[in-house]
Amino acid sequence: MEFFRIKKDIPFMRHALKFNIISLVTFLLAVAFLLTKGLHLSVEFTGGTLIEVNYQQAADLEKIRGALGKSGFSDFSVQNFGSSQDVMIRLPLKGDQNTSQLGEAVMNSLNAEAPGAQLRRVEFVGPQVGKELAENGAMALLLVVIGIVIYLAFRFEWRFSVSAIIANLHDVIIILGFFAFFQWEFSLSVLAAVLAVLGYSVNESVVVFDRVRETFKKSRGLTTPQVLDHAITSTISRTIITHGSTQLMVLSMLIFGGETLHYFAMALTIGICFGIYSSVLVASPLVMWLGVSREQFIKPKKVIEGANEDGAVV
Repeated sequence: MEFFRIKKDIPFMRHALKFNIISLVTFLLAVAFLLTKGLHLSVEFTGGTLIEVNYQQAADLEKIRGALGKSGFSDFSVQNFGSSQDVMIRLPLKGDQNTSQLGEAVMNSLNAEAPGAQLRRVEFVGPQVGKELAENGAMALLLVVIGIVIYLAFRFEWRFSVSAIIANLHDVIIILGFFAFFQWEFSLSVLAAVLAVLGYSVNESVVVFDRVRETFKKSRGLTTPQVLDHAITSTISRTIITHGSTQLMVLSMLIFGGETLHYFAMALTIGICFGIYSSVLVASPLVMWLGVSREQFIKPKKVIEGANEDGAVV
């Protein structure tokens, strides 16, 4: 299905160097923010206390945050989960904390400013658990990258595999750079969004690469930059439909999902925007510079011994 069809190919590869310079600058900025500011890790990674409370009516999250702030709590997270009546409060690990006393202090604060809360559970997450989650998350990210490289190497060729993984890692670093610069909370849900972006971005690269291979096989008179321009131009309509519909769903989570889904949707939004850019304007130029050509997709004709030039057996 297509909304429109562009008859004349857009010369993207003519500006390939400019696009990659922009990508390199944003990549280096993201790395600089990660090294200088670092990620603001959530309780799942750093350790802390999880307190679950329930209200008979829809909980007023702003009142709860105000109550905790007045009582001297800092760096806390308050969000709904499951329903509007259930609230999860996350407090960071600070020194030698007594979990039961901390739960009582939180309930006293809520009873004073946001009454009606019933304590469901108080759970302590140790720093060792957070460390294991961080290590498992990094391992999951590494396995996804390795899987993508193997898949693309088998389906296309090593040039496409290398280009796609560089473009995808570019997206991941950019997302992490945004979270480091603004000091947004990096939680398990954000990690899930980063992994989703990896798969989502490589899908766009595969679509473009598939059209590149198809164009190389069908068209003999086109140069490599012209083939790439044609592949990108012919998939623009599909890109707009796919990414547009996905972003509408993500935008609804960003606006109406509340604090629970806010950073998850934010990570997806950044990933979708930069995923389009990297799949089209980073991966494709890299393929061109790595030396992709028509000969790599055309199988040489087999010569049968005893046959003349016309193919007849002598």
